[in-house]
Amino acid sequence: MPLPVLATKPLTNSARVSSFLAAGEESPRQIDTACLVRDPAATDAVIEQAYRQIYFHAFKVDRDAVLESQLRSGQISTRDFIRQLLLSEKFQRDFYRCNSNYRVVEQVVGRVFGRPVHGQAEQIAWSIVIAEQGLPKFVDALLNSDEYRDNFGDNLVPFQRSRVLPGQAVGTMPFNQQAPRYDSYWREAMARRAPAGGLNPWTDGGGWARPAWLEGQPTPRVQAIWQYTVATGGFVLTGLVIWIAAAMLSTG
Repeated sequence: MPLPVLATKPLTNSARVSSFLAAGEESPRQIDTACLVRDPAATDAVIEQAYRQIYFHAFKVDRDAVLESQLRSGQISTRDFIRQLLLSEKFQRDFYRCNSNYRVVEQVVGRVFGRPVHGQAEQIAWSIVIAEQGLPKFVDALLNSDEYRDNFGDNLVPFQRSRVLPGQAVGTMPFNQQAPRYDSYWREAMARRAPAGGLNPWTDGGGWARPAWLEGQPTPRVQAIWQYTVATGGFVLTGLVIWIAAAMLSTG
């Protein structure tokens, strides 16, 4: 039986962000999603906003056409769309697998609740949920929470919430700059896995799998052999041309 989520106390966030991507408390750019099925332009805006909130960008290569179609047709709500983005292979590959549980909590809470974590206590509480029940249960717990429903409901895309303080024009930097995709934890882990002795990491003896963008491409060893063959053939061909030219001149 999993442990209940530890109780945590909220902290004061004395920050004011005048404008960040989708919205700010001073001028929230919220889209009326009640007419998404009838208004393709509004749906496009919601989809773009959701990608930018969860992935920090909306590159075409990372978009899910099936998921977008379900939102356009009204089969799923905006909250369901956010859930699927958080559980997508893209998010797990680029954020979940290259961070500690504490860091994952910081990343997901910032994207879903639109605020920083309430100190180490909240990080520990949610990291226990991830360790015991996995990422899907953690995401469901956030999206089904009263905090999420009270602020965003079923049809609003989460946005960075800011607290307006009298006399303070600007606040902390946007969340995507506060919490980059990975930090020193992942860099140190990759350094420990790096092959020793100067081996190329993508060769047969390097120990690392070839990146997806190199699939179907020749290995570094094959490329080196090809370059050597071309260079040698060039020298031989040049020498042959010079020899033929010299022979023709000597007989002329």
